[in-house]
Amino acid sequence: IDLDTIDVSNLNRQFLFQKKHVGKSKAQVAKESALQFCPSANITAYHDSIMNPDYNVEFFRKFMLVMNALDNRAARNHVNRMCLAADIPLIESGTAGYLGQVTVIKKGMTECYECQPKPAQKTFPGCTIRNTPSEPIHCIVWAKYLFNQLFGEEDADQEVSPDTADPEAAWNPEDTAARATASEQDGDIRRVSTKEWARSTGYDPVKLFNKLFKDDIMYLLTMDKLWKKRKAPAPLDWQQLENSAHPQEESPVTSGLKDQQVLDVWGNCRLFRHSVETLRTQLQEKGEGAELVWDKDDPPAMDFVTAAANLRMNIFSMNMKSRFDVKSMAGNIIPAIATTNAVIAGLIVLEGLKILSGELESCRTIFLNKCPNLRKKLLVPCILDKPSPNCYVCASKPEVTVKVNVQKTTVLCLQDKILKERFGMVAPDVQIEDGKGTILISSEEGETETNNNKFLSDFGIRNGSRLQSDDFLQDYTLLINVLHTEELERDVEFEVVGEAPDKAPPPQTTQEEVNSITNGNKDSAQPSTSSKAAADDDDIMIVDSDEEVGAPSSSAAPPTATKRKHQEDSETGETSTKRPRTDQSAADNDDDDDIIALD
Repeated sequence: IDLDTIDVSNLNRQFLFQKKHVGKSKAQVAKESALQFCPSANITAYHDSIMNPDYNVEFFRKFMLVMNALDNRAARNHVNRMCLAADIPLIESGTAGYLGQVTVIKKGMTECYECQPKPAQKTFPGCTIRNTPSEPIHCIVWAKYLFNQLFGEEDADQEVSPDTADPEAAWNPEDTAARATASEQDGDIRRVSTKEWARSTGYDPVKLFNKLFKDDIMYLLTMDKLWKKRKAPAPLDWQQLENSAHPQEESPVTSGLKDQQVLDVWGNCRLFRHSVETLRTQLQEKGEGAELVWDKDDPPAMDFVTAAANLRMNIFSMNMKSRFDVKSMAGNIIPAIATTNAVIAGLIVLEGLKILSGELESCRTIFLNKCPNLRKKLLVPCILDKPSPNCYVCASKPEVTVKVNVQKTTVLCLQDKILKERFGMVAPDVQIEDGKGTILISSEEGETETNNNKFLSDFGIRNGSRLQSDDFLQDYTLLINVLHTEELERDVEFEVVGEAPDKAPPPQTTQEEVNSITNGNKDSAQPSTSSKAAADDDDIMIVDSDEEVGAPSSSAAPPTATKRKHQEDSETGETSTKRPRTDQSAADNDDDDDIIALD
C-alpha cells in the first residue's frame, strides 16, 4: 500500500525502480519488479493511503503480519494502533544514512510504537522567523512561508512581514501597541494580504525584492531593542547590487555539481528574479484564483526558496547555502543509502519468518550501526521491551492529562492540534463526562461544526473536567483530564503533563545475554514458514510511504540502557538517541555507543 509515485530522487536508494518508472505508482511497480524474480508470489498492489478509512480493523485482521516502511509519524502511529486493535504482529523499521533499525510489536507482549515518548517535532516561534532569525533553517522556513503567501494558500500563521507584537521589540506594552498602530498606517509594511499586494505590482521581481529585503529590513531596524545584543541586519537594494555586479558574474564558471555550488548575493538575486517570473507565468496559466503548491521537486519553487532563504541569510550575517543543502532542509530529507535499505529489508524478512514460524519469543530489536562495535558487529540485537503501563495507546485504559487555558482554547484547536496532531487520531468523537454526555466533537461531517470557534469554557469545561475521545476507525478510546492554566509559554497552546521525551527510561535490573547470531534468532531455529502460512499466500501486508524505509523508530530499546543522549540533526531536525553498551566492563574501555536507537 503506497499513495506515492516514483520520483527521480527515489532511484538511488532501492533496486525496484528504474528511470523508465518515474511518475508511476510505487506500489504497482514494486509488485511488477518483485514478480519478475518470483513469478509465483501472490501480491496485491494498492495505490492508496493507509489512512484511508477503507483499511479498517477488519481489513488488518485479514493478515498474519504487517510490515511498516513509513516515513512520517502520523502514519506510523495509525498503523501501530490498527495492528493493536486487530491484534496482528507489526514489524516496524527505519533507516537514516548508514543507520537502521528493525523491531517487532505485538499487543500485550512488547512495547508499541508509542510506548516511549518521541521528541516533539521542531517548530520555531513566529517572532524568530519574522524578526530575528539566527540559523539558516529559520530563513528557509521563512522562504517557504513566503512562497505560500505569494503563490499558494495563505495562512495567517505563516506571516512573513515584521512582527510588531514581538515582546522583545518594545520597551513597554504601550510602545508595542503604538508600533502596531503605526504599522497599520504604513500600507506596505503590514499588508492585509501579501498576495493581493504582490498582484498589484504584477509580481514585479524587483519591487518584491526591495519590499522584502530592503523596506521590511529597514523597518525591523526601527525596533532598536532587538539589536541591543544582536548584530543588526543589513538591508539589500536591487539597484545598488545590479550596479556593483561585474559583467563576468552573469555567467560564472565554477567547478563541481551545479546544485552544490553556493551562489553569491547577485547570483541569488538573479535566481530570485527568474523564479518569480516563472512562478508568475504558472499562476497566470492556471487562471484567476489559482494557487501553487510548494514541492521540493518542482524546480521553480525550489529555486525561489533557495534564493529567498539565501538573501535573508546574507542580510542576517549567516553563511549562504547551496541549493542542495537548502533542499535537504526545506524538504526534511533524511539521507538514504540503497545498501542500508537492503540490509534493513533483509532483517525485516528474517523477523517476519520467525513470526510466521510461530517463534515470536525469539524476535529481536536489531540496530544497524555505522561502525563495528568491540565484538566486530555492525548488527546489534536486543530483547524486546515489555509494554509500558503508562502508554496512552496500548495500556488497558489509556488516559492523559493535558494543561490548557480553557478560556482561550477553541474546540477546533482541541480537535486539530491536540487530538489529531498530538495524539494521532484520525476522526475523533469527543463527549464531556458531565453526567449528560454532551457531544463536543462529532466525526460526522457538519454535525458539530458550529462548536469549532467556541472556547472550551463555553461548554462548562474547567479545571478537573474529563473528556472521552473515541476514534472508531482505530478502535481507540482516550480519556483526557483537563488542567486549566494561564501560565503556558508564548506560542504554546497546550502541554501534556508528565511528558518528558529527553528523560531516560528507568534502568532494568534484569539482563538477558544478547544472542551472538546477528538477527537475534535461536541457534536451533530454522527460517522456514509454517504450514499454516503456506495455505494462504496473501498473509503479509507491506505498508510503504515516500522515498525510503522511513525515519527510524524508537519503539523498542535496549532494556539495560541507563543513559540517553539526544542529538539533533542540524539539517533535518530529526533526533537520534544513542544508548550505551549493555556490557559495562567493555564500555569502560570504549567511548563509542554500540546500540543506536533513532527517533
